[in-house]
Formats: sequence, C-alpha cells, structure tokens
Amino acid sequence: MRYLTGLIHPSESSSFHPLGKQLTEESRITREAIHHIELLTDGLVLMFAEGSGDRERYEEIMQNSPFVVDHLVAGEDPWTAVSQFEPTDVSKRALELQQESNVVIKMPIRFTPDGSLRITYLGTDEDFQRLFRDTLGEDAIAFEIIEKGDYEPDESSLTRQLTTRQQEVLEAAVDIGYYSTPRQATHADVAAAVGIAPTTAGEHLRKIEERAFSTIVHTSHHQ
Repeated sequence: MRYLTGLIHPSESSSFHPLGKQLTEESRITREAIHHIELLTDGLVLMFAEGSGDRERYEEIMQNSPFVVDHLVAGEDPWTAVSQFEPTDVSKRALELQQESNVVIKMPIRFTPDGSLRITYLGTDEDFQRLFRDTLGEDAIAFEIIEKGDYEPDESSLTRQLTTRQQEVLEAAVDIGYYSTPRQATHADVAAAVGIAPTTAGEHLRKIEERAFSTIVHTSHHQ
C-alpha cells in the first residue's frame, strides 16, 4: 500500500465546511484537526473535530448557524466537537468521490492557518490517479502534493483498535441511520442487521463510542 500526503485548497468562492470561512477568520478559535468525517445516508455530514481557543465562541457560531443540525462540544483546551451539518457542494462532491474510490483517508486531517486541509490518502498509485483525476476536475478544489511513498500501518488508529465484531456493528449502525439526526434506528435495528441481541449491540456501541473519544483525546495530547 502507498500513501500520498497533500494540501487541499478551496477556491475563493467555495468552502469545505459551511462555516469554514467564518471559523478560519475567527481569531479566538483555532481549527486543529478532523478525526472523523462521513457523508451520511440522509445527506448530512457527521464530523468529529478538534479545536482550541474560545470554546464558547465556537459553540455560539455553531448554535446560530442554519447549516448545523446538531453539535456537542466536550473538553477544555483543546476541545472536541461532534457535529452534523449540511455539506457545501464542494464537500459533498469530495466525500462522494472518496466513497466511490478505493482510497482511504488516514486520520487525522490537519487544518493549516489559511483553512486548507493537510490530508494523507492510502491506496495504490492507480487509485490516487483516478481519484485526483475526478477531484481536480472540480473547479472549486486545488490539490498540492507534499509527499508520497510506501505506507507502514499505524497500530494506534481507531479501526485497528476495534474487534472485527465491533467494526461490523459500527458499519451497520452508520448504514441504517443509527447516527443520523433524527435517529433512524435503534439498538434493536442494529442488532437485527448484525444478527445479535439488542443488549449486545448496545454494549458494542457503547464500547465503540468510548474507544472513539478516548482515541481522539489521546491523539490530541500526543501530536
């Protein structure tokens, strides 16, 4: 497997996040990293992000935005934010292209001071060529390659910390809308999709969520 690290820049008239320009220009807030981002079946984006600075100001911006459906902020400085929001055309298309490709995004995604994203992709050189051929066809996106080479797996990544069953439960929960807003599935629905008892599904989901937040906090304090 190969890796490719680059900077993705939105054009002057576009943004990856509906509040991207406002958050980048807010001097009291620093956007640090994205630890998980996903295009849900209902068309919303689910994102686990890390920030620092004035947490109350961040919450005020999120609360007053018509694009943000739900959000939760935890921790002090740095803090972790979980949100569901309506994607911009740019971010929706980029996430759709990534889903359709064989390329995997290695988390976290780092923000640069100008609001660009430093992203590492995993895949083959052929996968990269196909993805970027489609992505660079979008006028709103510019991509700058920083480095590439052979990839050595990081044992600390979240997915490598989950058991096979936990990964299966997580995938089923996302697919059937357990994390959608409003929630479209219950523990019983997740259990039925995987073929386990509802109480077992609930326990798996609790452990997955606990591991996810633990990983985010651990990563933020060691990078």
